Amino acid sequence: MYGICNLSIVPCRKEPADKSEMVTQLLFGDNFQVLETLGSWCKIKIAYDNYECWIDRKQFLPINSHTFDKLNSSDSFCTDEIIQVITNIKTSQFFPIVLGSSLPCFDAGECVVEKENYTYDGSFVNCGVPSLKEDIVEMALMYLHAPYLWGGKSPFGIDCSGLTQMVYKLNGTKLFRDAYQQAEQGETLSFVEEAEPGDLAFFDNDEGRIVHVGIVMNNNKIIHASGKVRIDGFDHQGIFNNEGKDYTHRLRLLKRII
Repeated sequence: MYGICNLSIVPCRKEPADKSEMVTQLLFGDNFQVLETLGSWCKIKIAYDNYECWIDRKQFLPINSHTFDKLNSSDSFCTDEIIQVITNIKTSQFFPIVLGSSLPCFDAGECVVEKENYTYDGSFVNCGVPSLKEDIVEMALMYLHAPYLWGGKSPFGIDCSGLTQMVYKLNGTKLFRDAYQQAEQGETLSFVEEAEPGDLAFFDNDEGRIVHVGIVMNNNKIIHASGKVRIDGFDHQGIFNNEGKDYTHRLRLLKRII
């Protein structure tokens, strides 16, 4: 069984319960394989990053295997506006979709998912084609001041690795979902001085576990999600909070993905 998110944003849970921790989100157009069902809940594997989680079975549109394969083999287009509207042609109902939402089987302003057709007339990017590295920081600034939300992936609530994953997605490069997974990707840099805008910096806790990630900027700055998406100072020790005048995150390693 397969499915696609046909709502604006859907919470994905660690366990099959509304009270369970939200670990990530589906945005409109995200598709997945259903691995297991338990009552009104489905355990899914998200096609984009192979992330496994639970969602309410009332919050997605079932699709067949042919559609699933087509979605994951065709060009990938995404919205690049903070918020826009998409309209169901059959029902004339419209609803908002957020920055980074996928536009399934998009062509000439229309998205087609089996018997469901949508119109979209906002701006978009081809997420299947890597863009210039210098565009990464510019895209990250679209999320500036978004509130921190554990498991979030939208401008209305996002976590640190959700920020890096979405920014890289919009620039045509896939990252895994969690910070410790992203730290396994790319080329390791030896010194802060080697880092370029768009590279990733990872930070650990007292147990040595990677718990935070941000995007390197020019002039010893970093953009990251901590309380909100913010810009702080950055050096070989870590992140220096400009308001608290103290280091808040300890640098573990630097990675170049592009």
